[in-house]
Amino acid sequence: MKKLIVLLLISIGISALAQPAIKVDKSGKGTPILFLPGFMTPGSVWTETAKNLNGKYEAHFISYAGFNGNAPIAMPWYATIKKELIDYVKANHLKNLKLIGHSMGGNLAVDLAAELGNVVDKVIIVDALACMREVMMPGVPAEALQYESPYNKQLIEMNDDAFLKSATMMAQGMTTVTEKQELIKSWILEADRKTYVYGYTDLLKLDVRPTLTQIKVPVLILGAPFPTKEIVLPNYEKQYANLASKTLEIAPAGRHYIMFDQPEWLYNQINNFLTK
Repeated sequence: MKKLIVLLLISIGISALAQPAIKVDKSGKGTPILFLPGFMTPGSVWTETAKNLNGKYEAHFISYAGFNGNAPIAMPWYATIKKELIDYVKANHLKNLKLIGHSMGGNLAVDLAAELGNVVDKVIIVDALACMREVMMPGVPAEALQYESPYNKQLIEMNDDAFLKSATMMAQGMTTVTEKQELIKSWILEADRKTYVYGYTDLLKLDVRPTLTQIKVPVLILGAPFPTKEIVLPNYEKQYANLASKTLEIAPAGRHYIMFDQPEWLYNQINNFLTK
């Protein structure tokens, strides 16, 4: 019996390792764009943006393991996603590639641009800090954050009612559009719980600032003015100070999901940047 249990555990572990870290949906023909969503968000969050672009583009909408019905993978989560994205770009021989990333997708866009060099020619970062931990947990080193912690244990074991309340509050803080709050809440609730908790630990540990000096292509940074422009603007200026070629714009209103709160502004900013 013990042998059977061990074999079962090994089988489960191998299965998790064998799962893809990304799912890609493609549409259109033309210059390739990799659309990278944020944490626990499907690639479809970018569908309307892609429809409103001027020009001919081949859209590659990325979704991540553990979210939106995709099977989870073993930790570390972010590093595995990054590696599979790099492999995907190389395997598909994508050239003159544009990267558009929201939140965590913006971090991935930075990492990919640094790693892929002249394969990428433009990067757009939407409401993503280069090191979220510095703003949310100032003074806390990455080494202090571990998967197995009392806080993470509490989240993993949280009952459904408590988790629903948490998801509701979180969604309400991310967009001003009521129906989109319900959509975001549904993404949180359907997430694999361990991916949701441990994957977020990966994000808090993340710091892409050291890679910024490796990026020579033009970068557009679009931020949400939440809670106020006066608060967020200095953070962006400080965190992206080492980018060689950047344009920084703050939306006139809205919260984290700029594509929901300020869609027309977002489309105009992206179109103007891509056609320069």
